[in-house]
Amino acid sequence: MTQQETGRLGSLIGITPEQMNAYSEGTFADLIGLRYTELTPDRVRGEWVVKPHLYQPAGIQNGGVYCTVIETLASLGAGLWFGDQGTVVGVNNNTDFLRAVRDGTLSGVATPLHRGRLQQLWQVVITDEQERAVARGQVRLQNLPHRS
Repeated sequence: MTQQETGRLGSLIGITPEQMNAYSEGTFADLIGLRYTELTPDRVRGEWVVKPHLYQPAGIQNGGVYCTVIETLASLGAGLWFGDQGTVVGVNNNTDFLRAVRDGTLSGVATPLHRGRLQQLWQVVITDEQERAVARGQVRLQNLPHRS
């Protein structure tokens, strides 16, 4: 069984945006068109193009897409920082919707607010092509160290 089939990726240490994009093929992030452009333990950036299949009934970007991007970027950053110490899982996602969007390319940037022994808190800001904030969120994550 391949990593893709098990849904598990080995270590995130040293993974490039290109490798993460390739690994994500066929996943939910790929379905919404999310492409990673920067991956470090201190900052994760991704972008996607707003298209009609991502609309809610009023013809604007569905808020669930924002929640997905926020969770994905924050979790990836947290996992990069935690490294080979264990696994990181999200335990809370709080997303605020600030501006309606119908088209264009959106970018999300995740940065840590707190990184502790057992928990992390990451903030994600999503902006449009004019660099206006359209959504923001934060994700609290649990660090699950390897059991000995």
